[in-house]
Amino acid sequence: MDSFITIRIKRKTAKRFQKFSKTYFNSHSETMAVMLDFFLYNEISPKENLGPTGRRIEQTFKKRINAVIAIMRDIEKTQTKPTLAMLQSLFENEGVKDKALILEKKVLEKTDRVGYQEKKDSGAL
Repeated sequence: MDSFITIRIKRKTAKRFQKFSKTYFNSHSETMAVMLDFFLYNEISPKENLGPTGRRIEQTFKKRINAVIAIMRDIEKTQTKPTLAMLQSLFENEGVKDKALILEKKVLEKTDRVGYQEKKDSGAL
């Protein structure tokens, strides 16, 4: 069995360590050994900032995605829908003009027959 040694730690820090140790490990010695191994194995300092956490990265992605969605909606409102409406109106007008011309020819044919009948007038010049 290994012998023990006393280390002086502030009460507040000792309470935090005990709570952490009880949550994840069986003993305080095992907790301290795993923590030291972690820092040595990964070659990092406990004072070193490891960068953004997963939550911060997720929030950043959500903000960027929301910005992209807003840009796409703006493009849809200002460019895509008006362009589509213009194209549709062109095709609809084109189709209506064709139908109107056909109807006009039929109307003209009827008026031609009625309009060119000979009059029975007895006046000669």
